[in-house]
Amino acid sequence: MSDFSACFLLVFAQLAVGGIAALAVPPFAVLERGFYKSSAGVFVGCAATYLAGKASLAFRAGSVSASQGAVLALWSFFTVASTVYLWTLWGDTGRSRARAYTAALFLGLLALAASASVHRLGPVLSPATVLYPLAFLTGALALGAVATGMLLGHWYLIDLGLSIVPLRRLFNYFVVVVVMHLAVLALTVTVMALAPAPGPAAVHTLWTEHGALFAARLVLGPIAALGLGYMIHRTLQIPQTMAATGLFYIAILFVMVGELLGRLLLFRTALPL
Repeated sequence: MSDFSACFLLVFAQLAVGGIAALAVPPFAVLERGFYKSSAGVFVGCAATYLAGKASLAFRAGSVSASQGAVLALWSFFTVASTVYLWTLWGDTGRSRARAYTAALFLGLLALAASASVHRLGPVLSPATVLYPLAFLTGALALGAVATGMLLGHWYLIDLGLSIVPLRRLFNYFVVVVVMHLAVLALTVTVMALAPAPGPAAVHTLWTEHGALFAARLVLGPIAALGLGYMIHRTLQIPQTMAATGLFYIAILFVMVGELLGRLLLFRTALPL
C-alpha cells in the first residue's frame, strides 16, 4: 500500500518542481510581485504536502533505508530553498532572490531525479537511468506550465492593463513542454522494449494487461491538453484572457488526469509513464 501511495504522491512533487520552473518564463519586470508571491506559495504548499506524505510513509514502514533518507533530505532542502525564495519576494534583494530561486530549481531537479531512480528498472548503466528522470521531469514541466498559466490568467482580473505578452509566452512554453513530454513517453516505451531485461517484460505487461489504460493516459492527458492548447491559442489571438483562463482550467484537469493515470501505470508496470 505504501508503494501505491508513494506513486500518487509524486504528482505533488512534480507540480512543485514544474511550477517553480515555470515562474521563470514570464518576464519578472512586467508582472506585479503579487503574482509571484501567490504562485510560489501554491508550489511551496505542494512541496510541503509531498514531503509530509513521503516522510509519513517512510516512518510508518518502521525503518528508513539510506536511499530513502537521501531522497527525503533532498526534498527537504528543496522545500526549504523554495520557502526562502518565497520569503525573498517580500524584499528588494534581487541577488538573494536569484540565488534562492536557482538553488530551489537545482535542488528540485535533483530531488526529482532521485525519486525517479527509486522506481528505475535495470542497473545504473542502462537507458532507464536517463529515461526515468527525463519522463518525471517533462511531466513536471507540463504540470507546472499549465498550473502557472491558469494562475497568470487570473492575474489579468487584477491588473487590467497588463500586456498579453506574458500569457502568450507562458502558453508557448506550455505547448513545447507538453509535446516534449509526449515524445519522451513514446521514446521510453520504445527504448525500454529494446533494452536488456527487465525492460521488455515490463513493456509486454504494459501492452497485454494495461494497453487501454496507457491509451487513456495519452488521450485524456497530453493529447487532450494539446487540443485545448489550440483553443487557447485562438482566444489569445482575439485577445480574450478570461476565456483563455477558463480553458487553462480545463487543460490542467487533463494534464493532471494524465499524470495520475501515469502514476497508476508506474505502480503496475514500474514504467515512468
